[in-house]
Amino acid sequence: RVHTGDKSYCCSDCGKIFNSSVDLKIHQRIHTGEKYFGCDQCGKRFTRSSYITIHQRTHTGEKPYSCDQCGKSFTQLNSLVVHQRTHTGEKPYSCDQCGKRFTTSGYLTIHQRTHTGEKPYSCDQCGKREKQYSCSQCGKSFTWLSTLVSHQRKHTGEKPHSCTQCGKRYSDKRSLTKHQKIHGKVHTGVKPNHCFDCGKSFSRSNSLKVHQRIHTGEKPFGCTECGKSFVSLGDLKSHQRTHTGEKPYLCTQCGMSFAQSSSLIVHQRIHTGEKPYSCTQCGKSFTTSGYLTIHQRTHTGEKPFSCTQCGKSFTTSGYLTIHQRIHTVEKSYSCTQCGKSFITSGYLTIHQRIHTGEKPYICIQCGKSFTTSGYLTLHQRAHTGEKPYSCTQCGKSFTLTNRLIVHQRTHTGEKPYSCTQCGKTFTQSKGLVVHLRTHTGEKPYHCSDCGKTFVRLRDLKSHQNHTVEKPSRETI
Repeated sequence: RVHTGDKSYCCSDCGKIFNSSVDLKIHQRIHTGEKYFGCDQCGKRFTRSSYITIHQRTHTGEKPYSCDQCGKSFTQLNSLVVHQRTHTGEKPYSCDQCGKRFTTSGYLTIHQRTHTGEKPYSCDQCGKREKQYSCSQCGKSFTWLSTLVSHQRKHTGEKPHSCTQCGKRYSDKRSLTKHQKIHGKVHTGVKPNHCFDCGKSFSRSNSLKVHQRIHTGEKPFGCTECGKSFVSLGDLKSHQRTHTGEKPYLCTQCGMSFAQSSSLIVHQRIHTGEKPYSCTQCGKSFTTSGYLTIHQRTHTGEKPFSCTQCGKSFTTSGYLTIHQRIHTVEKSYSCTQCGKSFITSGYLTIHQRIHTGEKPYICIQCGKSFTTSGYLTLHQRAHTGEKPYSCTQCGKSFTLTNRLIVHQRTHTGEKPYSCTQCGKTFTQSKGLVVHLRTHTGEKPYHCSDCGKTFVRLRDLKSHQNHTVEKPSRETI
């Protein structure tokens, strides 16, 4: 029957056919749950005696099957056969629907489910068919136990596979193998895959394919929730987490979770203090290349993001978005204590510290505390004497970028703030505010001793200094 292909023994439970009654009988133990053969060391049970022999090698460490090309050893002969295909490139199992080829029949079976939609693992209580290996932390399910183990490393941050050439570490062996393939190309500088549109080169053909979509505008990966499209499957998966709220990348030091591995890597630099990106002009270091790019604009004066309504420019798209809310009067974040509204949740959080008295940012030199990290940074310059913002015309330096901007107006003569009533112009907005009081008659600063009012705070302080009670002769 082996030679003729005659398989007469059929399993009544699943329909699978076998060459002999013995093979059928052994197979049926999968359905009945019978496991006659037990390991005397750990008690684990198996349907065949041969499985016991293989299993016991996990206790003894015996790996009798060695690859003659690389020396790697295996506990089973079929594992060696499959491994050798990585050297020969042999993929004997092909999908009859799409032609894709695989090294094992198991991989082919799993692949074919993408065509059939088959989910062979069903719950005996509700009948729902799911993949059999589930992650206890996020609930994600997998067909293979090994895939689950690799996935769980996203939560733990474990990266057991390291590259011997550069030391870079990976959570799974496949990623390491993929990385190692580009080593030769990286070190020799060879990038054989060229984009004919812009001339950019890539070490992998797949990277070139994804890149070319920038030129063609092709975005083949669409989100079923919102319809947004992406150039790569990885970008789509990252985006989908905005809908699911999934944050599979866990920081083992503080427990904070992230939707993307890159966000976790950047976050971990808070704990390590690593700032790998340095400014060539002032030496200041940053945790990301993006923060460095934004910082460099303080030296170049570049403000690439402009408001279409008033023409004001900004160094980041985030600042532009916040600014645009001034035009739309959009203030979505309200304080529950005083009702004041803010255009960002961050501004609301800072404001609420007025009510709570919280000042979480402490100067390690003098102990003074502040409501924001920005105020702390500015304060620390009083200790260090740092003035990072320099005028290109006269060389004068400032602790704040806005003070530099105001100073530069002494060179340019610019006075952007004008009075709508008399046309007088000012270099600073606060100068205009004080001037407007000459028209309105407003005097907001009151002397608590005599009740006299003043237009400016400095006038009140001057008044109070001159009228301070002097000691009488009797008390001298």
